[in-house]
Amino acid sequence: MSRTGIQWFPGHMHKAQKEIREILPQIDVVIEVCDARLPFSSENPMITEIRGNKPLIKILNKSDLADPTVTEQWLEYLHAQQNVKAIALTTDNPSVAKTIPELIKKLTPNKDEAGKQINVVIMGIPNVGKSTLLNTLVGKAKAKVGNEPAVTKGQQRIKLEDGLYLYDTPGMLWPKIINENSGYRLAITSAVKDTAFDHDDIAFFAAEYLLQNYPERLKQRYKLASIPQSEVELLEAIGKLRGCVKSGGHVDFHKASTILIQEVRDKTLGGLTFETPAMIEQEIHYFAELEKKKIAEREAKKQARGRGRKNKRK
Repeated sequence: MSRTGIQWFPGHMHKAQKEIREILPQIDVVIEVCDARLPFSSENPMITEIRGNKPLIKILNKSDLADPTVTEQWLEYLHAQQNVKAIALTTDNPSVAKTIPELIKKLTPNKDEAGKQINVVIMGIPNVGKSTLLNTLVGKAKAKVGNEPAVTKGQQRIKLEDGLYLYDTPGMLWPKIINENSGYRLAITSAVKDTAFDHDDIAFFAAEYLLQNYPERLKQRYKLASIPQSEVELLEAIGKLRGCVKSGGHVDFHKASTILIQEVRDKTLGGLTFETPAMIEQEIHYFAELEKKKIAEREAKKQARGRGRKNKRK
């Protein structure tokens, strides 16, 4: 099945990137809220690029929706990185979140001891639960909360406690998602608006992954006699089971796709994680090589056009 990349970058996200770059020199600690179901695909590559060696706290949020075994793999993987601390949070356990201010102080011992102001910035993609986490930290609803992507559209500075200030930023993606698989994973978990992609394409991507990694879950949930051999067969089986059949006995794949995506999102299929550290290491290498190849091809075409113009002048 051919796939097209998913891109979704409203104007306010471009403005947010510019603002973050401007305040970063005065920031002591960066907090990035990621989706525990896709810790790599939900991180912003800009943070790696601009934070330098500043301490980074990775929050794997919504871990109650993720596969706990894979979440442990991600925590171990992230802790092995320089100056990175990782915490798994669930949507219904605020007590862990309240330990974050103490962790911030431990990561900036010189500032805390001297009584200097500690500045922290919190970032995250749309709909990752960043505002809900912020409300837990602050103790009251200072951040806007919603279940649609891109609710927060302006930067705000919040006093967490004496000497500790938190800069909140709008949820944002980035102009180009090089790893096209990441685009699909973001869509599956509703980090991008439904209007930005075709439901059927996303469902086929999800079905293929689930068949490879969670076949028994599918078999049990949809009462399948055997594991389907392809994503088409799986969606066809779901369609028949749920009565998504058009006249002539043909399965309505759009309705079947909508059912699968919804049941992934609301945990009907249980805790699911759509990427592992090992898988991502392979994908990073593959898409980096692919990007090099594309750049080389563009350069070759540019040089060929240049030679063509020279020959015409002769």
